[in-house]
Amino acid sequence: MSAGIFVDLRSAVPPYEQIRSQINSLVAVGALAPGSRLPTVRSLAADLGIAAGTVARAYKELEAAGLVEARRRGGTIVSGPHAGSPGTQGLVPEAVTAAVGHFIEVGREAQLSDELLLDLLRSRLGQDWT
Repeated sequence: MSAGIFVDLRSAVPPYEQIRSQINSLVAVGALAPGSRLPTVRSLAADLGIAAGTVARAYKELEAAGLVEARRRGGTIVSGPHAGSPGTQGLVPEAVTAAVGHFIEVGREAQLSDELLLDLLRSRLGQDWT
């Protein structure tokens, strides 16, 4: 699973937040189903080349949000989002996933960096659309 998670140490976004956000997204689109086991804190930290405390903080925030459950001797398990909460599994329409894929494809064709694509998306999300 760690192959799907990456950390950009040059980003202004703290590494723990990058991990939390990526796991949250994987749960939201159904790539991580309830009952899926996350890598141990130590193994994910080693794979990413970061401190174990950074991964532990991301896991604690995910647990506080109800997305994962830390079990003694059972590791960290995806419990899934709470029913009815925004961004829950199965509520991300296929059209949205396709639009995001198209956005990335067009951005890469234009040779834009991932950071610039994220900045563009963040700036548009911050606009008042009402």
